[in-house]
Amino acid sequence: MKPDSIIVTRPNKVIYRDGDVVVKLFNEDYSHADILNEAHNHAIVEETGFPVPKLEAVTKIDGKWAIVTQFIDGKTLAQCMEEAPEKADAYLAHMVDVQIMMHSYSSGKLRHLTDKMYERIGLSGLNQATQFELHARLGSLPKNFKLCHGDMNPSNVIITNAGQAFVTDWSHATHGNASADAARTYLLFRLAGQDAQAEKYFDLFCEKAGCDRDYVQKWLPVVAASHLVKGQPVEREFLVRWTNVVEY
Repeated sequence: MKPDSIIVTRPNKVIYRDGDVVVKLFNEDYSHADILNEAHNHAIVEETGFPVPKLEAVTKIDGKWAIVTQFIDGKTLAQCMEEAPEKADAYLAHMVDVQIMMHSYSSGKLRHLTDKMYERIGLSGLNQATQFELHARLGSLPKNFKLCHGDMNPSNVIITNAGQAFVTDWSHATHGNASADAARTYLLFRLAGQDAQAEKYFDLFCEKAGCDRDYVQKWLPVVAASHLVKGQPVEREFLVRWTNVVEY
């Protein structure tokens, strides 16, 4: 791995290009089960026909687990926004279009979003009364069976020179309600301190998907609670507030 081949470095992994493929190399202490689950999700999504880089291999490199995928020659929407901030709104609208297209796909092989959220609320560390209310809220919301990314943001959408979009990073993929997927994207913008972009995204998604803001807002408390499992202390206070942001 050469320094100039590195695409991005994270606390628990490094992603780099190696010729015609991209290698996501995980730290030695990274959960093997989570790595294999991510590769499994990616393979399932690829089978649906939704545009993703082809999964090439799951292997070990220098004793570390790695997921190898096709290299897509292009730029992420996050890079596009950074290079041309005057076009940021248009790029955001493009991401919403890709997300809505994604929601037209489905696969029963993926775990259901509602089941995953129910489990994560139980692991959130919230008090039992709050968990009970959130579980009740979750049970009252429509399930649906649409392909959901679970971490849809501009960094995970690659646009080729020909304008084709490919979506990466399927570790949180499920099938379920599209509005839950949108609620998570909204919270990701808020967690990143991009409040104005979050509100623009919310408006765009509701307009393009033809759904009411109130319907998406109903998902925010359960989505915020499920995100608490990621265990980021700096985010916890913010997320706990969102578990009660919409009245039951």
